[in-house]
Amino acid sequence: MATRNWTLHLDLDQFIAAVELLRHPELRGRPVVVGGTGDPTQPRTVAATATYEAREHGVHSGMPLRTALRRCPDAVFLPSDPPAYEAASERVMAVLREFPVLVEVWGWDEAFLGATTDDPEALAADLQRAVRDRTRLDCSIGIGDNKHQAKLASAFAKPAGIHRLTTGNWAETMNHRPTDALWGIGARISKKLAALGLHTVAELAAADPAELARHFGPTNGPWYRYLALGKGEAEVVTTPWIARGHGRETTFPRDLTDRAELTRHLTALAEHVTQDAVDAGREITRVSVKLRTTPFLTRTRQSKLPAPTTDPALVTRTALGILDRHDLTHPVRLIGVAVEYTMPEG
Repeated sequence: MATRNWTLHLDLDQFIAAVELLRHPELRGRPVVVGGTGDPTQPRTVAATATYEAREHGVHSGMPLRTALRRCPDAVFLPSDPPAYEAASERVMAVLREFPVLVEVWGWDEAFLGATTDDPEALAADLQRAVRDRTRLDCSIGIGDNKHQAKLASAFAKPAGIHRLTTGNWAETMNHRPTDALWGIGARISKKLAALGLHTVAELAAADPAELARHFGPTNGPWYRYLALGKGEAEVVTTPWIARGHGRETTFPRDLTDRAELTRHLTALAEHVTQDAVDAGREITRVSVKLRTTPFLTRTRQSKLPAPTTDPALVTRTALGILDRHDLTHPVRLIGVAVEYTMPEG
């Protein structure tokens, strides 16, 4: 086989749960759910992840913990510990960077890799072995001609496998699948496509781009067909990701109607995000306040600051001023403060 460029997608298997199982090896083989404070009776807390044993009972990430408890009463519930997951992720990414590959980090548990090789499966196996030996975490690796193919391939590889999905086997693998099997097409768009008679990847690939543009816009419409043809971006970018902003929010165990209590929570959140900016060495340029009221209506309003700042008093005053612009006639179930940062030169 000739040496050529490949795109790989490495996805850590049940990552958050796997990190917890390293700390609690006695729980291996048992259904484990991670989320919130680990108390499944607390209202409005959701699962961050679940082990495969819990998933067999229908538990999945994003599910309310109370629902998870009903579906799997024998599950062990553990609190979420983001610093531990971030540290574990950094160890994995450090292992990847020791290989002759380009590494584009896409979060705690996944990365795209750019490689030039005549045997991508052998490289993938070496990567899996190194990650396993150095971090005791398993991963699945997809191999493709571009990111779209590699991302889908890693899902086919789970758990702890290697799968190749390229232009050569795209039609055989994907044509019969529903359109929401594509990376970038969710249930809502898939439903709209089905209303046009486009149920499968093959049907979408054969669709008229002009007709798609008429229904979904000049950019999105043809893009959906582009995905159905197995195309996608292939460039792996190694430039470190820089956050454009940061936010914190609180979901209340009971709906709030008292303005003084809302003010207290908002002040605490504003002070937290300002300290987060100081810790990150960044300055704040814009403040936004999100409110979710009954019946589950979410609104966000924002204000630009006169100049970049890390003054907690100014950020707090701005957030409180934005709160005055919200409709507070309904009970509040969630409040959040987010800020935008100045971006570095270049």
